Amino acid sequence: MLYNTDATGHDITYTKLNYRDFTLSKKTFQSKHPFLRLLNYGSSYSIQIWQAAICSILNKIFDLAPPVLIGAAVDVVVKQEDSLIAQWGIQDIFGQLLILTFLSLIVWGLESIFQYAYELLWRSLAQNIQHDLRIETYSHLQDLELAYFEERSTGGLMAILNDDINQLERFLDVGANEIIQVSVTVIIIGGAFFVLAPSVAWWAVLPMPFIIGGSIVFQKFLVPRYAEVRERVSLLSGQLSNNLSGITTIKSFTAEAYEVGRISRESEAYKISNRQAIAFSAAFVPLIRIIIFIGFTATLLLGGLEVVAGRLAVGTYSVMVFLTQRLLWPLTRLGQTLDLYQRSMASTNRVMNLLDTPITISPGNIALPVESVKGELELENVTFAYGKNSPVVKNLSLKIPAGKTIGIVGSTGSGKSTIVKLLLRFYEVQSGRIALDGMEINQINLQDLRRAIGLVSQDVFLFHGTVAENINYGSFDATLPEIIAAAKIAEADDFINKLPRGYDTIVGERGQKLSGGQRQRIAIARAVLKNPPILILDEATSAVDNETEAAIQKSLEKITQNRTTIAIAHRLSTIRNADCIYVMEYGKIVEFGRHEELLESAGIYASLWRVQSGLSSIIN
Repeated sequence: MLYNTDATGHDITYTKLNYRDFTLSKKTFQSKHPFLRLLNYGSSYSIQIWQAAICSILNKIFDLAPPVLIGAAVDVVVKQEDSLIAQWGIQDIFGQLLILTFLSLIVWGLESIFQYAYELLWRSLAQNIQHDLRIETYSHLQDLELAYFEERSTGGLMAILNDDINQLERFLDVGANEIIQVSVTVIIIGGAFFVLAPSVAWWAVLPMPFIIGGSIVFQKFLVPRYAEVRERVSLLSGQLSNNLSGITTIKSFTAEAYEVGRISRESEAYKISNRQAIAFSAAFVPLIRIIIFIGFTATLLLGGLEVVAGRLAVGTYSVMVFLTQRLLWPLTRLGQTLDLYQRSMASTNRVMNLLDTPITISPGNIALPVESVKGELELENVTFAYGKNSPVVKNLSLKIPAGKTIGIVGSTGSGKSTIVKLLLRFYEVQSGRIALDGMEINQINLQDLRRAIGLVSQDVFLFHGTVAENINYGSFDATLPEIIAAAKIAEADDFINKLPRGYDTIVGERGQKLSGGQRQRIAIARAVLKNPPILILDEATSAVDNETEAAIQKSLEKITQNRTTIAIAHRLSTIRNADCIYVMEYGKIVEFGRHEELLESAGIYASLWRVQSGLSSIIN
């Protein structure tokens, strides 16, 4: 268990979950119909499924009993002392009706009890499966390589995790019970008809093949249409998410009207695709009603003739007339059930396709406790390219001794940040090798590798929560004094204490309530608290002023002692004291040495230093 506190100071308990902990094997899902995949997923809830199904069956049995009671009542009124109940020894008509009243009370009571039970069980089952599926899908998503996210919109993935999984819940809430109860209705009433009046029963059940056949035809029409609906809602969600993330840019460029138009077009496309699916779905019930009418009138007419001929009792005829409607009318709900089913199957396909996405980054099998890491890093002939683009890093070799600080500089696009991503195994190298303490990093347990590295990125991400929660992110067991100590080292304690609620101040989504420099200092405090043997500073002081930068530099001198540090910087002043500085251009190292040595060589580094020093003089 992991413990934290929310904005109000209350304890929150987090359970550490991993999709591999689930007993479900995704391999069993491969090449199966989405409905079978969904059933397989719910196999761990087989007992609850059986309980819910039994309650649905019993509810339907008692739901079908009132027409029988009505037939018995007609029988009592018409035959009186010769009725069926009179044959039980009760001749008094009032007594017979009293018995029917008592039976009605029992039937209605049991019907209500089992309805409550099946609704509770089915909805609880839907919530459980929805929860498990969302957690497993999210866990699997977290383990996918970074390239997967760069090729997809956040809103589209959110649509799968939220809307598509909710669609499954709606089907399980209603659809499963409907299918069971319609099946029970057909079996019980159909059987009763053939027992009571076989000659009439054929006409009552005759519409059923047409209804079922029509359902299958409609299903074929609906499958591609609901697949398009799910795709459209994903695109709409993606655009909305993108716009909300970029609301500052939209406002600054007064592009509100343009974005409203863009959202309107996506929403219109979603509306049109939904309308086409609804047009087919809505036509189902009116067509089925016509077929039901044929069965009902056949029972009414032929059954009536059987009564007049004396071959059918009046009470039995009454039961058959009522039951004909009870038999055929629920079939009209197949339209709604089919609608829910097709929507849920389209969603199931999207969810399962995400779960089927292979994890290409090997988790590694060599355990490496953080306390045993020395921090020696070596890159040997490393080459890497994003997708099918030209290599960003080319045959790069670099050795970083344990406990030393190196700086990496270079123009934008030279490959500096790519090295960071390769060290953290956000991407795999395409050729060459990267080793930590002599072990190739693709063989080290991925979690252990990343625990050993603390990253302070140029693009700082803060979660919606308190300042303290963002500092102790990843170090969830840290105490408040430890959090404050880390903040002091990062020169963040002073400004935090000036915030409205100090360390309990909510930073807002992505830390929008704080300045760029404040966010960066919190990110540094987070890395300090993690206390990793390897520290990577990717433009860690790019958003702070000169005074704060000087203060942070003093702190960094303390925290980088006896720790392998890689500092990527545009400001050369931040790395001038590094043990070695590497200059990159076009994915290769073109110069390296200490600050003074590089100045003496009068190369690219010296040129950059002169430019920055000259700018500093002008500003001063």
